[in-house]
Amino acid sequence: MAKQDSLQGSLDLLILKILSRQAPLHGYAVMTAIEQISGQVLRVEEGSLYPALHRMEEAGSIRASWITKGNGRRSRVYELTAQGRKQVATEEARWTTIVRGVQRVLKLA
Repeated sequence: MAKQDSLQGSLDLLILKILSRQAPLHGYAVMTAIEQISGQVLRVEEGSLYPALHRMEEAGSIRASWITKGNGRRSRVYELTAQGRKQVATEEARWTTIVRGVQRVLKLA
């Protein structure tokens, strides 16, 4: 299957789900996890990921902090807030409803 450049409507859910399983992670690790777990089907571009992370941080769904790695480099990592943990369930339910609707339409075609 071709890689998808646009994950419109699902990127926040994917980020929340990854962070619910593996936090704290830096942005590149979130991006890589989405690609690996999807079997290389989904690709998130940095130009979409980082604005989404910043938007989600401003909304209170995730929290960002700076860590210093063993090599002395600083890295910004992200993790879910309590609000973000609740949002995962809400977003998953919404996405499941959308998928069921699309499946119904595809069965008619």
